[in-house]
Amino acid sequence: MSLKNNLLLIVSLFYLLLSSTFAQQQEYIIVNGDSLSGRMVNGESIRDVYGHVVLTQGNVRITCDHAIQYISQNNAELIGNVVATQDTLTITTSHGFYYGNERKAQSNSGVTLNDKKVILTADTGIYFFDQNRAEFNSNVKLVDTSSTLTSNLLIYYKDLGKAVAVGNVKIVESKNTIQADSLVHFRDSRITFAENHVKITSTSNNSIIYGNHLEDYPQKFYTLVTREPLFLQIDSSFYKSRDSLSGTEKIDSIKIDTLIIKSQKMEAYRDTINIFKAEDSVQIVRGEFASKNDFTEYYRSLGKIVTKKISENSNQPIIWYDNSQLTGDSVTIFLKENKIYLLDVDKNAFILSQNQKFEKRYDQMSGSDIKIHFDDNGIRETDVYGGIHSIYYLYEEKDPNGLTKSSSDSAKIIFADKKVNEVKLYGSPTSEYHPENKVEGNELAFTLPGFIVYKNRPKKEELLSQLNILNSVLIPEKISKKITPNDILPSGNKSSNNQKQK
Repeated sequence: MSLKNNLLLIVSLFYLLLSSTFAQQQEYIIVNGDSLSGRMVNGESIRDVYGHVVLTQGNVRITCDHAIQYISQNNAELIGNVVATQDTLTITTSHGFYYGNERKAQSNSGVTLNDKKVILTADTGIYFFDQNRAEFNSNVKLVDTSSTLTSNLLIYYKDLGKAVAVGNVKIVESKNTIQADSLVHFRDSRITFAENHVKITSTSNNSIIYGNHLEDYPQKFYTLVTREPLFLQIDSSFYKSRDSLSGTEKIDSIKIDTLIIKSQKMEAYRDTINIFKAEDSVQIVRGEFASKNDFTEYYRSLGKIVTKKISENSNQPIIWYDNSQLTGDSVTIFLKENKIYLLDVDKNAFILSQNQKFEKRYDQMSGSDIKIHFDDNGIRETDVYGGIHSIYYLYEEKDPNGLTKSSSDSAKIIFADKKVNEVKLYGSPTSEYHPENKVEGNELAFTLPGFIVYKNRPKKEELLSQLNILNSVLIPEKISKKITPNDILPSGNKSSNNQKQK
């Protein structure tokens, strides 16, 4: 065969291939019905098809009551009881359009998508049949077997089981609700990523977490929140008394406590232990209790909160309770019925208490470890172990009467009415008394090594004001005798400015 014939054959094959591709790209829709009529409008050939209308293009099939077919544009307007199907997918609306060249359907008259796995509804929607992608707008709602997602805008990737939602996003599951400005959700794995104004509400433990970035991995029972996270948990503490005649217990009062934790990073492990972790610039407030530290672990199932240093050079956790301040390398708080019953300060422990009337007078004690026991009235007793040094101010009928400096191997301090009532020293105790005329006006000269009064105690109002929350008091109903609500039930948005630990 000559070179000329070869070139002609190649050119012919090229045009044949080009024509075939063009024909595939220009696959025309086919519209049938009970009756049809034709007309010309501005040079455009238009067909009106009525009654049991069926439109087909490849594996796309649409039925409706009336179709207006624009032949040269390869489009059709669909009117009345519109049902579009493709494999397991069904889309329904009252009025829509189908664009054959782009193989997409569009409706501004309320649309429902059902692919046997999710049901998606909205005021308006577009579906791209070749990409298996839906773009729905306004009052969007996606429902599957385990959750309901609502938003202003949603893009749904059918093959990936992926939903990208924007604007007033809310996803509700059996025990958790997530709200955000935007969200990406994977149906099969339940993995969710959310951005900006994130709020996670849990009915299982009555908690709320705010932040600006969320990663939730339900199959791993793990959640990560960063960018200004703040945790809130509303607890009720019941105060009971026993009837002297019947011997039965009754509720005297309820105290509503809100646990507030703020940090730079939060993690939740929702397995059998149910651990919550906060890291970097952690601030905690719960009733009369407050803390600043580098790292906190909250074992919700065990009723235990652990705060500790993250390195040898890091700051010690600081704990405030009432008018007392504690520091140590790690501090563990034990809760029972949502009330603190034991506080364990481990290594390099230091406790000081400020007198409420004489503000320059601080009772002080240092040692290796300190255990503080609580009852309904506050601190009941304190046990101190390992190289004890202490300074305690004395009073005679509420008037100052000097101070005592002591040291021992261990000590026990008994409290009454939130004041030191008795101090017991064990193991080679030594003690020296300083009279009032040597102490008055010179109080801050009597301090132990490591004495620091931290002024950066976190306050509930400051943490919540960063959320721009409208506060309201939660008052329990049907409770006999007096009610003593202490904290608030918050509702609101994102946190802002951080406070660094001193």
